[in-house]
Amino acid sequence: MIRHETPNQPRRWGVIMAGGEGVRLRSVTRLITGDDRPKQFCSLAGGNSLLAQTNQRIAPSISQDRTLFVLLESHEPFYSTELADVPSRRMVVQPRNRGTLAAILCSLTRILRSDPQSMVALFPSDHHYLDERKFMAGVELAFAGADADPESVILLGAPAKHAEAGYGWIEAEPAVSTIDGLLRVKRFWEKPSSQVAQGLLDRGCVWNTFVMVGRAQALWEMIRSCAADQSRAFEPLLTLDESQTDEEALKRIYDKIPMADFSSQVLSMASSQLRVLCMGDVGWSDMGDPQRVIDVLSETGVTQEWVTHWLAGSAAAASAAV
Repeated sequence: MIRHETPNQPRRWGVIMAGGEGVRLRSVTRLITGDDRPKQFCSLAGGNSLLAQTNQRIAPSISQDRTLFVLLESHEPFYSTELADVPSRRMVVQPRNRGTLAAILCSLTRILRSDPQSMVALFPSDHHYLDERKFMAGVELAFAGADADPESVILLGAPAKHAEAGYGWIEAEPAVSTIDGLLRVKRFWEKPSSQVAQGLLDRGCVWNTFVMVGRAQALWEMIRSCAADQSRAFEPLLTLDESQTDEEALKRIYDKIPMADFSSQVLSMASSQLRVLCMGDVGWSDMGDPQRVIDVLSETGVTQEWVTHWLAGSAAAASAAV
């Protein structure tokens, strides 16, 4: 599925979001590595880390020269070796954690400075797909949709299998298709209650994978319309020329901005600009907590020694709490 760009097409960029702390999975990553490294820098099922798997997954569709890694300065001990061959211009190092909204804004400013007409796909670094080829085929369709509908931002949705309260949900307008199978978004639901999640499941809503595709400028305008103060804080970065780094400017910005979540502050407010591409069953899972990881290992038939230790520790903790 190697993709060749033509001169008339906007250039594609990929952003791998790798700045999370991985707190919910820390009991597992400590068992595996003996330290507090976040899950994206950890091999949960043997082999490569989740970050490396994400990079390998998207490489056939997006040039490595235009793939950015959004990181945290405090995680440098964990990514320095893994990304040793990645030039600094492709690493967006945040001074501290200010949430997903800031992470997306600082990556967009880096892209818009060098390629204002670009299209961009945003990928979390902690996901698993049983059918990676089918998932990347969905990414290709999303790029085509963003090219045809340049004002929209496309979310990739996965079929919901149960009433998961820990995921974001997308409710599409019934039978209102735009182009290439894209549906208009009626409402975005971020981590609903279990009761609401059951209703969303019954109505055929889909899980939000948090993979987004759109023109960089469309993403910027969507954020500006929903989170004006936050986007305004990052605007000075757009005026830097190619010879200037944004390290010092980022420190000044991150000293002032609050923690902000992209889903709740932007996606939940921007349904008119959002489209959803409902993928088939690609076997998607957000490896966000131990049980999800164990479920993935069970589904793929992979055996890991840490699972036995973690289950024993969890059982002991539960027994002590009684």
